[in-house]
Amino acid sequence: MDKFYLALSFYHRRKCEECAAICTELLEKNPYDQAVWTLKMRALTEQVYVDDIEAEEEGLAEVLFDSDTIAVVARPGTSLRTATTTAGPMQTCRPRTQTGRPLSGVVRPGTQSGRPGSLEQALKTPRTAKTARPITSQSARTVRLGTASMLTEPGGPFIQLSRLNLGKYASQPNVARPLFEYIFYHENDVRHAMELAVQATQACQFKDWWWKVQLGKCYFTLGLMRDAEQQFRSALKQHQVVETFLRLARVYVRLDQPLSALDVCKTGLEYFPKEITLTMEIARLFEGLNNIPLSVKYYKELLQEDSTHVEAIACIGMQHFYTDQPEVALRFYRHLLQMGIYNAELFNNLGLCCFYAQQYDMTLTCFEQALSLATDESVADVWYNISHVAVGVGDTNLAGQCLRLALSADNNHAPAYNNLGVLEMRRGHPEQARAFFQAAGSLAPYLFEPHYNYATLTEKMGDLQTSYIVIQKALQAYPSHVCSKELLKVLQTHFSFI
Repeated sequence: MDKFYLALSFYHRRKCEECAAICTELLEKNPYDQAVWTLKMRALTEQVYVDDIEAEEEGLAEVLFDSDTIAVVARPGTSLRTATTTAGPMQTCRPRTQTGRPLSGVVRPGTQSGRPGSLEQALKTPRTAKTARPITSQSARTVRLGTASMLTEPGGPFIQLSRLNLGKYASQPNVARPLFEYIFYHENDVRHAMELAVQATQACQFKDWWWKVQLGKCYFTLGLMRDAEQQFRSALKQHQVVETFLRLARVYVRLDQPLSALDVCKTGLEYFPKEITLTMEIARLFEGLNNIPLSVKYYKELLQEDSTHVEAIACIGMQHFYTDQPEVALRFYRHLLQMGIYNAELFNNLGLCCFYAQQYDMTLTCFEQALSLATDESVADVWYNISHVAVGVGDTNLAGQCLRLALSADNNHAPAYNNLGVLEMRRGHPEQARAFFQAAGSLAPYLFEPHYNYATLTEKMGDLQTSYIVIQKALQAYPSHVCSKELLKVLQTHFSFI
C-alpha cells in the first residue's frame, strides 16, 4: 500500500501520531514533497486543536491594564462587571460569585472568577480561591498549546518559523491555511501567524472572509479588540458563519458591552434560525446580566432543539432549586444522570434536591456517592452541603464536624467559616465566633452573611463602632438586605445620642 495513502487513512481515522510518523519517513526521502509536508502540519495541529471559543479567559494582565473602559459607573443592565438587575432570585436565595452575579449551573471559563476592582484584590485572589482567575495573562489553553512546540524532535523542529518565507506561502491557499493553523495552535506563535494572515489577506485582495476571521483571532489574542471587531464585521459582510458571530460577540463581552453582544447574536439568529450555539450565548449573556428569567427562557428554547444539552439542563435545574422547586430540579438532574454524567457535583446536587424534596432515604446515599467521586477541589463543597443536612435534622455536632472537614480540605472556604461562627455563637462562644466571622469576611468580602453576622455579634457585645463599620460592608455587598438596614438604623440612633 502506498505510504502517503496510508497516512491519509490514519489522518481521517483521527490517528494523528501514526500519520505524522509516516509523513516524517516520507519527508526524509523527499523533503520538498509539499503534499506530505501539508499533511504532517494538519496531523500535528489536530493533536493539540481545541475549541478556542469556549476556552477564552481573561488573565490578570488584561484586567489590570484594560484601556477599554468607557464609563466608570455603567448604567444598570449595560455592564457585565456591575450586573445588579433585580429580575431574579435575591442574594439570600441564590449564592453569588465575587462579581455579584448568581452562580451558574455549570462551571465555564470566567464564571467563577470575578473581575477584581483593585490591584490588591486582584493579587490576593489566586491565593484565596481555587476557582479564581489565573495570575498569568494567558489562558490555560494557550499555555498548554505552547508546550507542543517545545517537544524535541530528532533532527530539530519540524518548521523553523524564523527562516520561513511567509510571503511565498501566503499566495498558495492550499498550503497557507494549514500553515496558519499549525503556527497558531501548535507553535502558539501569534506574531508569525498574524504576519502570515496579513500577507494572505493582501494576496487574495481582501476577498477571502476566512483570512479576515483568522486575523481577527490574532488581534483578539493580542488584546486588540477594536481591530478584531473590524475584521470580524468585514468578514460578516462577505460571508455569514456562526463562528464569526460568536467571535464578534466575545469581542463585545471582553469590551464589557453585553447589549452589543446580544444584538450580534440576535442578528446571527436571523441568518441561522434556532442555532444552538447562538441561543446558548444569548442565555449566558442574560445570566451574566443577572436577568435569570430571560436566561432560563432561552435555555428552554435551546432544549426544544437539543434535549440532551448538558448546560441548559443544569442551569434550568439549578434555577428551579433556588426558586423552591426541588422536586422539579430533581427531574432535571436525574435526566443528566440518565445521560451518563457521573461526577461528584451531580450527586451533590441530587443529594440536596432529595433532602429539600423530603426524600430522605436517597439523600445520604447521594452524598456518599459524591464523597467517593469528589476531587480535592470539590470535596470541601460536598462536606459543606452535608452540614446543611445535619443542621436540617437538628444535629449541630455533626454539622460542626462536617464544616471542619470542609475546612481541612480547603482552608479558604469562606461559607464554612461563616457557618462555624454561627454554630459557635449559638453555643455561647462569642470570641470563637468573632474569629470565624472575621476569617470569612476577609476571604470573601463579596458575601454579606459574614459581615452581617459579625456586626450583629459585636453589637450585642457592646462594640458599636466595629459593628457600624462592618454593617456598612454588608450593605455594600448586598444593598437591599433588610436586616442590615435595620441594624444600621439602630446604630445610627445610638450614635445620634452621643
